[in-house]
Amino acid sequence: MTGRARARARGRSRGLETTPQPGPTTQPGPVRPRPVQQQLPVLPPPSNGELVGRGRQRIVSAPARPPCGDELKLSAGFQELSLGERGGRRRDYHDIGVNTRQSIEHVKESKTGVSGTTIKLSTNHFRLTSRPQWVLYQYHIDYNPEMESRRLRIALLFQHEELIGKVHAFDGTMLFLVKRLEKVTEVFSQTRNGENVKITITLTNELPPTSPTCLQFYNIIFRRLLKILNLQQIGRNYYNPNDPINVPNHRLTIWPGFTTSILQYEMSIMLCTDVSHKVLRSETVLDFMYNMYAKVEEKRFQEICAKELIGLIVLTKYNNKTYRIDDIDWETNPKCTFKKSDGSETSYIDYYKKQYNLEISDHSQPAIVSQPKRKMGPQGIVPGPIILIPEFCYLTGLTDQMRRDYVVMKDLSAHTRLAPEQREKEVGKLLTYMQRDDNVQKELRDWGLSFDSKLLTFTGRVAPQEKIHQSGKVLDYTPHSADWTRETRGLHLTSAKSLDNWLLIYTRRNYDAANALVQNLFKVTPAMGIKMNKAIMVEVEDRTEAYLRALKQSVTSETQMVVCVLSSDRKDKYDAIKKYLCADCPTPSQCVLAKTLSKPQTIMTVATKIALQMNCKMGGELWSVEIPLRQVMIVGIDCYHDNTAGRRSIAGFVASLNAGMTRWFSRCVLQDRGQEIVDGLKVCLQASLRAWFSFNNAMPARIIVYRDGVGDGQLKTLVNYEVPQFLDCLKSVGHDYNPKLTVIVVKKRVNARFFAHAGGRLQNPPPGTIIDVEVTRPEWYDFFIISQSVRQGTVTPTHYNVVYDNSSLKPDHMQRLTYKLCHIYYNWQGIIRVPAPCQYAHKLAFLVGQSIHKEPNLSLADRLYYL
Repeated sequence: MTGRARARARGRSRGLETTPQPGPTTQPGPVRPRPVQQQLPVLPPPSNGELVGRGRQRIVSAPARPPCGDELKLSAGFQELSLGERGGRRRDYHDIGVNTRQSIEHVKESKTGVSGTTIKLSTNHFRLTSRPQWVLYQYHIDYNPEMESRRLRIALLFQHEELIGKVHAFDGTMLFLVKRLEKVTEVFSQTRNGENVKITITLTNELPPTSPTCLQFYNIIFRRLLKILNLQQIGRNYYNPNDPINVPNHRLTIWPGFTTSILQYEMSIMLCTDVSHKVLRSETVLDFMYNMYAKVEEKRFQEICAKELIGLIVLTKYNNKTYRIDDIDWETNPKCTFKKSDGSETSYIDYYKKQYNLEISDHSQPAIVSQPKRKMGPQGIVPGPIILIPEFCYLTGLTDQMRRDYVVMKDLSAHTRLAPEQREKEVGKLLTYMQRDDNVQKELRDWGLSFDSKLLTFTGRVAPQEKIHQSGKVLDYTPHSADWTRETRGLHLTSAKSLDNWLLIYTRRNYDAANALVQNLFKVTPAMGIKMNKAIMVEVEDRTEAYLRALKQSVTSETQMVVCVLSSDRKDKYDAIKKYLCADCPTPSQCVLAKTLSKPQTIMTVATKIALQMNCKMGGELWSVEIPLRQVMIVGIDCYHDNTAGRRSIAGFVASLNAGMTRWFSRCVLQDRGQEIVDGLKVCLQASLRAWFSFNNAMPARIIVYRDGVGDGQLKTLVNYEVPQFLDCLKSVGHDYNPKLTVIVVKKRVNARFFAHAGGRLQNPPPGTIIDVEVTRPEWYDFFIISQSVRQGTVTPTHYNVVYDNSSLKPDHMQRLTYKLCHIYYNWQGIIRVPAPCQYAHKLAFLVGQSIHKEPNLSLADRLYYL
């Protein structure tokens, strides 16, 4: 797979990650308007987009919000935050109450390993040095008559501040106080119109400081502090738009920011904070439309525009909010009118002029539609669609072309990839800002909270270096490099497959590239032990139909491999080839761009990589590590969302077939839209057990599942729904079959960072660093492993959470096995960030979701055809 497809997927996934769900308070226009006239946009020449200047001052005052009356006197300003809906992270806290460690007998007393050498580490965690000893009281608030307006509900309740006290939080329905009222308290308030309203305050819960709700409450308090510092929330993180970093050569702007969370860790409650960056483009959606209009045919303009824009994330700088583009309304333009909340009508031109003092220059531009998903108000109503003006919507993130541009990525990385010492300074800035701000300090004193100003320091362990075995030899590679590319040169592969019958398909203009590939393959394959015959050369026209016609005519049951030399990275051509060779006519295939083969200085390296991939796709084996466990089957599961099929989920399932973990069985399951938890596990597991039996003439005694792709808030569902599927499947195999089962959740997107103390400075910890103390969770059997090595920036650890385990394997053994599995991914001659089965499952799900869109043919299931 080329970097082209991976970049496309990264761009989409990142965009979706950072999408907040805008509510009524962020709407520039309340609902879809009534069109004044129906017309297609006539696009005038582009105007210069706004460029953000670089102001390096730390904090400046943000524009004041519209006043809501003197009665809105909130000590903590929680009219802007809500436990239920407005925190933006509610789903994160569904995981807090999941206590899986209590059911795993052998780690109830200790889940800490002991092997390896010790290493002094620091982490981006700050202890909560003093926390309230009060009990937090939770109340439900009812109004009679019912008040729909959230702001009015807040104003009416806070007419009784003498009763509820100055330290309180209210989201419109739920009230939190540090003082206890009666079980039921009734008070009366008056609206501005003199209407009497009865308010019933009912005590519903008493929460100790360590309860999950209190932890969520601490986070809401902390996000309030970030708002006091004038940081703007985008998605889950907070950014400082008043301190931008311009990258002028590429018309990009970076907003620095922070990601934060407060949780209960092993010994104490701590704040975890990391640096975050938001990349903005100076190009508006209208600029994009202008450029597109000039490039494509007029009759296809709307279709192509919608295809390119729908799903992207835009930022409106007049309120610093982000939205997802869900539709383009070509029949609506700025001259259209809509009804405001007071019943009056206004046009978009007048609305933006009055509300934000913005002039709309193009009165013919269409409207952007964003559908909010978050329910609002006491009735849980989803507000109507939000209408946006393209001229004021700035595109975020990077295009595929930018990601492929080495210069762009290098210039960006200079600001976003921070070395350990630099990251430590940037992380520390947040606490410095808080210490210098009097309003923040007052807020902390009111709630009785304070944080340590120094990074947490503790001791971790480094696992012994693993030995790489290839062709009966042990490779001696440099531990810190985590790479054995040089050491494998000239060595035979563990299992080399002969290439007797294979096709090479190319276009006339790419004949030289195809010929160079063949010549270099003949040079590099003898040293690997691969016997290779001459390819059957097939010349085609540079059209998708021509490639497919050649495949149908030339591929037979005897064909072992098809290599296609492509002149461009057009996705439709690549997808058509892969779909035909993976589903319709199952044959291992390899696609390579002609320009990749055009550089004489790198052609040997490219040919070597291609030869290795071809060998794996035909069922060959490259290298191995020593796995002490016997009769164990390792399973990897990951999910990918197919954007072209309405966000349908593709679950990749990969299981080992032999003792050395060098052969793998692969299946995939196509699921309903947005579904993350796998429904077809029984089918996949049963098929993998049959494949294991045919390979080993016995059933595995242990099954260890590495489950990747589990989002925040889904842990409870996985424990209650997915693990029982495994257990039921194993019971259905036979009454006498009772293997040991372990299920481990793998999480790559973690905010924890670790720094090693070496030579008087902070550095990245070496590969094999294991952390199972201090920053792990007391209710989980979990640990961190830093397996990979990075050349730039700070290394990111991987978090492992053992949610089910009846195998009685010691924590040391579980950690060492996990680290070993990071060494045997055949697409990279080095240690990767996650266990190989997880990466294989990702590659499978990615290929199916991006290109094939249907289940591959089962005859390929025992080969790594998706590498």
